[in-house]
Amino acid sequence: MSAAPADRCKIPQAFWRLIERIGLPPAAVLRQARLPGTLHLGEQGLVTTAQYFAIFKALEELMPEPALGIRLVQEADTTAHPPSILVAFLARDYRDALSRVARFKRLCTPEQLNFSEDKGEFFITSEWLHATEPEPAIATDLTFAFLVELGRRATGQHLTPHRVELMRSGPRCDTYRSFFGCPIRYGASRNVLILKSSDLGRPFPGHNPELLEILTPALSSALEELQARSSIGDQVKIFLKRGLASGRPELSQVAQDLGMSERTLQRRITEEGKTFRELLAEARQERGRQLLSNPSTDIDEVAFLLGYQDRSSFYRAFRDREGLTPSQWRELNGRETPHGHLVH
Repeated sequence: MSAAPADRCKIPQAFWRLIERIGLPPAAVLRQARLPGTLHLGEQGLVTTAQYFAIFKALEELMPEPALGIRLVQEADTTAHPPSILVAFLARDYRDALSRVARFKRLCTPEQLNFSEDKGEFFITSEWLHATEPEPAIATDLTFAFLVELGRRATGQHLTPHRVELMRSGPRCDTYRSFFGCPIRYGASRNVLILKSSDLGRPFPGHNPELLEILTPALSSALEELQARSSIGDQVKIFLKRGLASGRPELSQVAQDLGMSERTLQRRITEEGKTFRELLAEARQERGRQLLSNPSTDIDEVAFLLGYQDRSSFYRAFRDREGLTPSQWRELNGRETPHGHLVH
């Protein structure tokens, strides 16, 4: 099984040029995000997920334009994409392109695209593997709009999703319906882009097998090297978060998921100055913050999803680590519960 990527996000120069094009000086965005004002001058700026989210929040604050993420995608130059994204435009068809984006996206950010398919619908969700808070709305818009725009530009056809579901309240403007061309559901339990399975086989006229044969091995090698350098603690916490709802995850199961022996895993955790119990507590804390940040998730449900047997056990553990009860933390950090509705 592939190792999880480290908490590092690469910001290519093309991103800052795009920001300048829409009228925002990169230095001003960085200052608003409380990051070094010269970060954009480096060949490849490296930031954590939290810092990456701070940049997106700064964009939203400096330019409170509805659907700014969609505008950025529409104005982006396809040729300016890094090779890890450019390979998608050279793919055989839409399905192949989405698969390549999901595989190589981690070379830029620790964002994982999850796919599932059922009854003619293809579901896409995004998971930030090191996030301790919900991703900013503009980041969601960028991901979903890019995946749709990829299909449109590469097939030469105006493809439309079957439906888009967003956790935020709305509608804020008509741009979403206009761009996606499908029903938009607000106040949903998760952010999900739902494509039509029938569109996934549409061929890409620009398919270039020769260039793919050159680029793919190099990208695969870079991905393997990146994964090999990632922290074992980060990898363990990712698998722990996925298994919390089924009870208290065991070291043996995580070792099996990571494809190593219990002894090897225990040794590597110790080498990083941690214990398995500490990583489990951190995973619960980080996942708990994520779940509580979604106001539509009931606190009893949060306790269950974190593997606690009852609400009181969850309250005690959370208060010991945070100094606040889950309800108090939600009041300070949460949002109003949105009323979900579907816009056609």
